[in-house]
Amino acid sequence: MTRLSLFLVAGVSALALTSAVQAADLIIEEPVVGVVDVGGNWDGPYIGVFAGYGWGEADHTSLDPGNDIDLTGWKLGAALGANFTVSDGVVVGIVGDIAWSDISGTEDFGVFGDITHTIDWQGSLRARLGFDGGAFMPYLTGGAAFAHATREVVGSAWGDGEGSATHFGWTAGAGVEIAATEDLSVDVAYRYSDFGEQEYDYDNPAFTDPTIALTEHLFTVGLNWRF
Repeated sequence: MTRLSLFLVAGVSALALTSAVQAADLIIEEPVVGVVDVGGNWDGPYIGVFAGYGWGEADHTSLDPGNDIDLTGWKLGAALGANFTVSDGVVVGIVGDIAWSDISGTEDFGVFGDITHTIDWQGSLRARLGFDGGAFMPYLTGGAAFAHATREVVGSAWGDGEGSATHFGWTAGAGVEIAATEDLSVDVAYRYSDFGEQEYDYDNPAFTDPTIALTEHLFTVGLNWRF
């Protein structure tokens, strides 16, 4: 009886073990749900190109109201900057840009002739403060701005003439970068610039050199490549 009992127990145990192994093969592993990292990859230096449309005003400050020249046109430029993550979700940076510009306007001032004012080139050096939203980064920006402009007079009672000046002022605005690939992003931004007042030195001695206040609104779209 004892040997028979042992034999039966051993057989039942073997069958149970075999069934357990077969049942284990049928278990489907559930995916492990973890924390998803939504942080972006905005750190490091980058270079960029951009195009934009601007509108503004050249105000002859020494004359009565009504002597402003409205300016509109396009610009094309390049930028160089760097971003640094300083805490969760907060990205600070610095960026400089330089651009060719054709933002201009012409007004007829009667005996003073047709006057054309053109922003030839411009640039800025700015700080940026952004929020890391993963695939996008909205930001605020502001800093120093400069612009070179020319003022041309044609058909005045004292002849023709041209003057130019380089303005220095400030700029501020906001934008958003949207990641297109791991290293490439689309940058959409708006900025307002106040380039301050400058005196324009005309090449015609019969003219009185004007003092011009220059302001601009600018909307740009660009591509930034991080390296």
